[in-house]
Amino acid sequence: MTETTKTHVILLSCGSFNPITKGHIHMFEKAREYLHKTGRFIVIGGIISPVHDSYGKPGLVSSRHRLTMCQLAVQSSDWIRVDPWECYQDTWQTTCSVLEHHRDLMKRVTGCILSNVNTPSTTPVIGQPQNETPPIYQNNNTVNKPTPIKLWNKMSESLGKICCVRPHIERFTFVDENANLGTAMRYEEIELRILLLCGSDLLESFCIPGLWKDSDMEVIVGDFGIVVVPRDGADTERIMNHSAVLRKHKNNIIVVKDDMNHPMSVVSSTKSRLALQHGDGHVVDYLCQPVIDYILQTQLYINASG
Repeated sequence: MTETTKTHVILLSCGSFNPITKGHIHMFEKAREYLHKTGRFIVIGGIISPVHDSYGKPGLVSSRHRLTMCQLAVQSSDWIRVDPWECYQDTWQTTCSVLEHHRDLMKRVTGCILSNVNTPSTTPVIGQPQNETPPIYQNNNTVNKPTPIKLWNKMSESLGKICCVRPHIERFTFVDENANLGTAMRYEEIELRILLLCGSDLLESFCIPGLWKDSDMEVIVGDFGIVVVPRDGADTERIMNHSAVLRKHKNNIIVVKDDMNHPMSVVSSTKSRLALQHGDGHVVDYLCQPVIDYILQTQLYINASG
C-alpha cells in the first residue's frame, strides 16, 4: 500500500494519568510501531486526555497537576500531545463523548468527515486541495513528501489558530469549538481515523455488567475501533469472548501482540504512587525524571493514600 492509501490514525488515550507513567508513553510507542508493521496504517499523532476532576476516583489529584505532569512527560515527543478539553468541562465526560468531540473537532479543522471502522478504504474522506494550495503529497517530488509527523504538525498549526489560553494553565491551549474557522484547510485524499488506545485492563472493564452503557460501547468499538496494548500477560482473547459487544466487533479491535513481557507492561500509576509514599527508589523506573521533579516540588502523593 502507498502512503495515500493507508489509513492515517490518531491514537487517543483517556484516563486518570494519576500520575502519567513511562508505561503510558510506552503504550503509545508500541501501538504506533505495531500499526506501522501491519502495513495498513500510518499513525500521525497521539492525544492524551486526562479525566475530569469530578470522576470521583479516590486519591485523584487536581487536573491542574495531572495536565502539567502529562505535558512534562511528552515534552520531547514530536507526535504525542496533551489535550485539556475533558478537564475544562463542567463535569465528567464519558469516553464516548471524548472520542466524538475529537472527531468533530478534526472534522472542523480538516474540512473532512472522519471515517469509522466500517468505511471502505477506497472512500475518500478528505477532499482535494483548494485555492491553489499545493497538496500535502507531491507525487513528483519525493523530497517534499510529508512524513506523518508533518501532517500532524500541519493540523496542529490550524488547531492553534483557533486556540485560546485558559487562566492558570498557560502551557496548555484550549480549542474554542465555537470559533469561526473560515475556509477549512484541505489535504489530498486520505483516510483519517481516530482510534481509542487502551490497556487490557480497560478492555476487561467492558465485561463488567453495568459499568459501561451498551450504546457507548457500540460507538467506541463499533464506530471508532480500539487498539489494545496487553498488560501483565493478560489474555485478550478470553476477555473479548466474555462480552457480546466485543465479540460482535472483534474485527475492530487491534491487539498489539508482540513484546508483552516488556518491563513497561507492568508499570502502573498505582505502583508509582506507592513507590513515592514509601520512598522506593524504583520510582525512577516508573516515572520520567521531569515528572518526579514536579511531584517532589509540589509534594503530590507523598502523604496520600491509595
